[in-house]
Amino acid sequence: MPKNQKTQGQITSTLARSDDGSIQITFLVPWAKVDMARAQALDVLAKETEIPGFRKGKAPADKIKAHVSEAVVIEKALGTLLPEALGLALREYKLAPAIYPKFELISAKEGEDWQIRAVTCELPEVKLGNYKAKIAGEGRAKQIWTPDKTDSNDKGPSKEEKEQQVLKILLNEIKVDIPNLLITEEANSRLAGLLERTEKLGLTLESYLASIGKTPETIRAEYATQARNTIALELILNKIAQSEGVKISDAQIDEVISSSSQTPEARARLNSPEQKRLISSFLARRAALDSLVNL
Repeated sequence: MPKNQKTQGQITSTLARSDDGSIQITFLVPWAKVDMARAQALDVLAKETEIPGFRKGKAPADKIKAHVSEAVVIEKALGTLLPEALGLALREYKLAPAIYPKFELISAKEGEDWQIRAVTCELPEVKLGNYKAKIAGEGRAKQIWTPDKTDSNDKGPSKEEKEQQVLKILLNEIKVDIPNLLITEEANSRLAGLLERTEKLGLTLESYLASIGKTPETIRAEYATQARNTIALELILNKIAQSEGVKISDAQIDEVISSSSQTPEARARLNSPEQKRLISSFLARRAALDSLVNL
């Protein structure tokens, strides 16, 4: 058996890693298992499809096959096969994906094993180093009197300015290898948001970009840079919060939910375990940043 290949019952998979943290898993699904999934898919489609001359859900399999496209059958079969294959791979290779994989059906010929590719990534390791000394030293330098500081009313940088300086130092001092897949995902999300906003204004994306002197290529490059920095800072601050033992109480989370939700429905949505986890993570990063500003 090739290196990094494991048997998962009747499914085999091969794992490949890239230097930037991207992961590719190639699955080989035996035809017997595919055929069973296809049969199950046809059973489901038979219950959902109305065919003239038959009561709903009572048409024979050959009539369903003739009435439903092969693409629909494949999609239904994959809905059964992919969760099983992925779950087994995650356990076998001990993976913790940062995003849900993107799947590609490489080969799906009648009577032959199916080949499926899944692409995802893991979060990179963050090594903090001596970032505190750099931040504290920069803060002291800002407080030292120099001849250009003659204005007695100069109160020094604002909190927002201090935060930006701290974030800049963190990005410069702590190098994080962000998987390209994560950067692309975030950049695409920003582009989709921009497209939605321009459409609401009755503009095309091209005409809007032309009005501000940019092209699709330059705006994508800008969003990629922003995405890289945003993801890096989130990971860095998460690591700092963890290393400093920052704890967020239920009361703090409840306060955020109460203050940001105007309706009972909105509060109910934010009250889910997943949303509470996101709020707790945000508050922990906020606490970590505040502690650095005060160094």
